[in-house]
Amino acid sequence: MLQAVQGGAYADIALERFLGPSGLAAADRGLATELAYGCVRQRRLLEAWIDALGRRPAAAQPPKLRSVLELGIYQLLFCQRVPAAAAVHTSVTLAQQLGLGRLAPVVNGMLRELLRRRAAAMAHGAGGDAATDPGAVPGPGGVGAGTGAERGLQTSAGPTTLEPWTGLQLPADPAASLGLRHSLPAWLAEELLRWRTAEQAEAFGRAANTAAPIDLRVNSLRASREQLLAELAAAGVRAEPLPELADGLSLADAPGDLRQLPGYAEGRWCVQDRHAQAIVPLLDPRPGQRVLDACAAPGGKATQIAALLQGSGEVWAVDRSAARLRRVAANAERLGMGQILRPLEADATALTSLRPDWLGQFDRILLDVPCSGLGTLARHADARWRIDPDRIAELVLLQSQLLEGVAPLLAPGGCLVYATCTVEPRENGQRIAAFLADRPDWRLRLEQQWWPGGEGGDGFYAAVIDRPASGERGGS
Repeated sequence: MLQAVQGGAYADIALERFLGPSGLAAADRGLATELAYGCVRQRRLLEAWIDALGRRPAAAQPPKLRSVLELGIYQLLFCQRVPAAAAVHTSVTLAQQLGLGRLAPVVNGMLRELLRRRAAAMAHGAGGDAATDPGAVPGPGGVGAGTGAERGLQTSAGPTTLEPWTGLQLPADPAASLGLRHSLPAWLAEELLRWRTAEQAEAFGRAANTAAPIDLRVNSLRASREQLLAELAAAGVRAEPLPELADGLSLADAPGDLRQLPGYAEGRWCVQDRHAQAIVPLLDPRPGQRVLDACAAPGGKATQIAALLQGSGEVWAVDRSAARLRRVAANAERLGMGQILRPLEADATALTSLRPDWLGQFDRILLDVPCSGLGTLARHADARWRIDPDRIAELVLLQSQLLEGVAPLLAPGGCLVYATCTVEPRENGQRIAAFLADRPDWRLRLEQQWWPGGEGGDGFYAAVIDRPASGERGGS
């Protein structure tokens, strides 16, 4: 999988391709997934360790050897339940199995040198990351049990907590240090320190590498939150209500295949991040209204709108991808909303010409635009390596075209909610400011930015815009 991703494949697709026919037990699939996604997510930090430990930098290592080293180093830094000696031994064995027998001693030597460096840092009192970055906030890390130098990382209470960069010489430049420690692209680390304080940028980096919570939205047409919580508890699944959301709850454990949980087949719930659930209430769809979800796939917000309409009104779910639109329709059928949710394969930038009968006809419009996804890095292992400033510039242009394309469809007195799952200002506040500059009589009622961080949830942005009730004005 790592070799495929190095060649340009998407991490989730590559992993499923290799795990699908593997026949691995659930626990082994879980470990394989953790190692694969972890190595992709932590690429920059792992490469820094290879640079520091080897005679040749990571970029000059043979690709297979580099992947073996990344797997070994990742286990030593992040997998507390994997004994260090086992991580070293299996990495050496893997090198031999891949025809790298003459380089197996290199693997053994580099991994053991990593352990020695971290043991030495621990011996000098570098709990957390004090030896290398005293200003950083302590966080997760650690090394499992082992022998020899590995024992230097043990305490009587068990494995000690070391930052995964402890033992590395960190750059003096704050952005370079932030990017290396949290395995972020250099451009993103620099931007974060412009957008946020150093402490807030640090929190973002940690959130980008912390397992995202699994949040569910109860389908209020078929169940209450209390009913679903009781059913999950009876099945031995721990869940907690999200107090700020009427229909939201969060799973306390990772239960494996979510489709096997109570209520899935009956359409009583769907998976939806807590901050994503907070977008549609800002739209305030009401029974009997006509609502457009202009970029609807995979359908979480479209079905949320349909639930709030309570069977009265209609939701048009538009997407340019036929395959993704089929997922929207399937979700709507499972949740019992097929009668009022209407899928339409179309390019939302061209709706005024494709459906001139829609001009000024929608009480509510949700425009959840394609974006850089910088608020969801914890969920998508390779997303940080696929986005760059040039790609963001392309997305900004598309977002502008989408806003211009759907605005004429909003009825006088109607409400439009623009949403993204990013924290990039050009895609968020700056985009809305540019849109409203041409419509002085349209009103920005509310602007909300959620950052990934301590309270859980992804990073989202929403702007609530009202069109005046006095008619077609403001350039629409």
